[in-house]
Amino acid sequence: MSTESGIPDFRGPDGLWNTVDPDDFTFERYLESAAARRRSWLRWSTSPLRQARPNEGHLAITELARMGRLAGCVTQNIDGLHRAAGLADELLVEVHGNVWKVRCLACPAEWPTEAVFDRVEGGEEDPHCPRCGGIIKLTVISFGQAMPAAEMHRGYTMAQAADAVLAVGTTLSVWPAADIPLAAARRGVPFVIVNLGPTDGDGIADLKLEAGAGPTMTRLVRLLE
Repeated sequence: MSTESGIPDFRGPDGLWNTVDPDDFTFERYLESAAARRRSWLRWSTSPLRQARPNEGHLAITELARMGRLAGCVTQNIDGLHRAAGLADELLVEVHGNVWKVRCLACPAEWPTEAVFDRVEGGEEDPHCPRCGGIIKLTVISFGQAMPAAEMHRGYTMAQAADAVLAVGTTLSVWPAADIPLAAARRGVPFVIVNLGPTDGDGIADLKLEAGAGPTMTRLVRLLE
């Protein structure tokens, strides 16, 4: 969904996993290695996410909500662009977290991410919690880190309420998040995939559209008007 906003994907031909060590994104390494944390803060503070803006796909989903046609939007994206496009929090589930909040792993303290980026840009390569000295981390879920139970529950609740499901801009290969749209499909509701490239759900989809997310979602909104 967000590649059209200039954010690289993870698993495509030019995806992030082709340029970095995936082990750098594990929770265990983040906890154990100051060097990994330094690389992580540098990577995030210079990421194109900071300048990204919602594209027509995000805006189309918000318009579906305005029309009363959206049971909910469950996203693996961590960029916050659905919220920036005006989608209400009660209709949005970010199962892999959000890059715009930082939390201490040892105490309840949390901050807006930009405040921590200011510290990094001021010379703190591995910032720690100013209250307790603990390790701090973006609320983005890393490999090996527990999924947010409340958000997963909300996602499955939306899947149960939907009378159709769209999987947009995802390979449906990352679990357990990928099971949420599949849970709706297992109920027998129409299951449509919109993605450039193959996905793990192609064999069970009622329709696969090999097309860009933004133009396809915009056209869907116009057809429903």
